[in-house]
Amino acid sequence: MRILVITDIHGNCVALDAVLEHAGAVDAVWCLGDVVGYGPNPNECVERVAALPGLLCLLGNHDAAALDMLDLNTFNPEAKLSIEWTRDQLTPENLQFLNERPQVITVEDANVTLAHGSPRQPVFEYLLDTRAATENFEHFQTNFCFVGHTHLPVIFHMPPDAYMSGLSIPPINQVTTLQSRAIINPGSVGQPRDRDPRAAYALFDPEVGTWDYRRINYPIEETQQRMQAVGLPERHILRLEAGW
Repeated sequence: MRILVITDIHGNCVALDAVLEHAGAVDAVWCLGDVVGYGPNPNECVERVAALPGLLCLLGNHDAAALDMLDLNTFNPEAKLSIEWTRDQLTPENLQFLNERPQVITVEDANVTLAHGSPRQPVFEYLLDTRAATENFEHFQTNFCFVGHTHLPVIFHMPPDAYMSGLSIPPINQVTTLQSRAIINPGSVGQPRDRDPRAAYALFDPEVGTWDYRRINYPIEETQQRMQAVGLPERHILRLEAGW
């Protein structure tokens, strides 16, 4: 079984289209939130995601902000400008799609919990270190939890009887067999932040417990040109080519 796991598309439909083409045929798609925000094509991204097969899609913090669920003053000034622009662009139908997204999904038959930030604080918490990850293992009961939000690919693994989780970076374009309970982030489709500008995604096979982590090139300059054309912040345009 092939499940496409994507997150943090952030309105970058050029990157999303590249990922969907590269992944090929899949049985289902799990999107971990932040379909919109930062990028120039929020409506196109929502519509593409909504049409994907076997879709499970979560609410991310930028999605919530576009729905007026969050105080924009909690975002930095440039992110706030992007969210306000995104909010003005989204159609009523696409706002409704985002509004219907849950914060957490448990997929019992795959033994996986899905959350945007963390199982403890699904929309907001950043899992950046083993201490926070260790604490979060108490907040889900499945073998695996897939998260996004940090835009950083990582596997936090908790072997049996361990008191602290370990951390590893999955090898690119290789299949990893998951051996223990784990919290896994596939990295960002539309705005990577690990100094690698390539779009990130993963393929998960619940039947054999494998994680196929992938990075692919896409025409970043096309997204940058679209962002410039609509007046989005220069800093957000420049960061795409450097992956920060």
